[in-house]
Amino acid sequence: MIIETVKNIDFIVGTIFFVLYFYQLIYFVVPFVKKDKPHKETKMHRFAVLISARNEENVIATLVDSIHHQDYPQDLIDIYVIADNCTDNTAGEAEKAGANVFIRNDMQKVGKGYALDFALHRITKEHGKDFYDGFFVFDADNILDTNYISAMNRTFSDGHRIITSYRNSTNYGTNWITAGYALWYIRESKFLNHSRMLLGNGCAISGTGFLVHREVIERIGGWKYFLLTEDIEFSIANSMAGEKIAYCSDAILYDEQPQTFKQSWTQRLRWARGFLQVFKKYGFRLIGTGFKTNRFTCYDMTMTIFPSIFMTLLICIINAAAITVGVIQGEEWVSIAVSLGQWVLGAYVMMFLMGFITLLTENKRIHTSAWKKVKYLFTFPLFLFTYAPISIVAIFKNVEWEPTRHHGPSVSANKIEQNKEKTKNFN
Repeated sequence: MIIETVKNIDFIVGTIFFVLYFYQLIYFVVPFVKKDKPHKETKMHRFAVLISARNEENVIATLVDSIHHQDYPQDLIDIYVIADNCTDNTAGEAEKAGANVFIRNDMQKVGKGYALDFALHRITKEHGKDFYDGFFVFDADNILDTNYISAMNRTFSDGHRIITSYRNSTNYGTNWITAGYALWYIRESKFLNHSRMLLGNGCAISGTGFLVHREVIERIGGWKYFLLTEDIEFSIANSMAGEKIAYCSDAILYDEQPQTFKQSWTQRLRWARGFLQVFKKYGFRLIGTGFKTNRFTCYDMTMTIFPSIFMTLLICIINAAAITVGVIQGEEWVSIAVSLGQWVLGAYVMMFLMGFITLLTENKRIHTSAWKKVKYLFTFPLFLFTYAPISIVAIFKNVEWEPTRHHGPSVSANKIEQNKEKTKNFN
């Protein structure tokens, strides 16, 4: 009796998962059957680049240098580094590299959102609200392709007011942790945001590498998103306001992923807690907005922040309890363990296939050896599985924002450009 009940619960929960996220399987097909719309006439715009940096003296100059080497007119780009509660020489390194530096010290209001709001108000005070057409937001460890701003400007000229970009990584091949992050971001770019864009749905900001029109900033009154995941809060709030976030597949950004499990745990714990915060603040209003406006983007964003870990936790608790009762009562519990194992195996296969399709289609954009690409494909599902305990801890633990220490990319900007040229020549 217990065995059949548990199997039925496993089946029901698995079916709910499938129904809720089936549309994301369709997203894997979309880039192969639809093409990007041609761009309209490109206009040249003036941009401000905002970089919030806390103790980033090791990497900040590399990003500033990659901005200075853009193929976009340099007189239309101003770089602002917010040295936020720094105890190192971030400000000096940024200034030496050629950036304008704002120094901010406020240990009460900690986080990227507060730094961006600080910079936007200061820029408006010094230059007026109409001086810049748009604002780029990057993290200090980023590196940009030389045509990044030009590509984003083309999409900006099409009339899109918020644009995100293709997120790649500089240290894919360091270990299974960096590869797990990198493959997830590439999949997110190619088979979530790109598919959304092709279908005319709104996209989601993923941490860094995005462009916001000054009119959006003016409507908001600066930057008013201060939860632990200010990027997804920004995405949800603007989706509810009717802003359709666009995606530019030709604008490629590289960033450095955490290299140790401890760093990864701390960062993803903040994310998991942040997603819960966003769902608590916006979840039901987002669902209501979806029903009122009939916008699929609202459903998509709801699934993005939906705390599905609760269903996973339910499965684990029920199966563990059933096995325990079976042992105590001397009943057959092996079948329950096998059923749970099959559920886990099915999840592993789904994640593996997700990574495999991403690796197969985006292989030329991944800068590491063929052997590491294959090896870390098998560890990709394991990386995703580690979100389960992280998400469970995030339910109960009070999490505060902590900076992630960066050491500098294992793949340099020059190496990336060389790899691109080799690929271009090969084709």
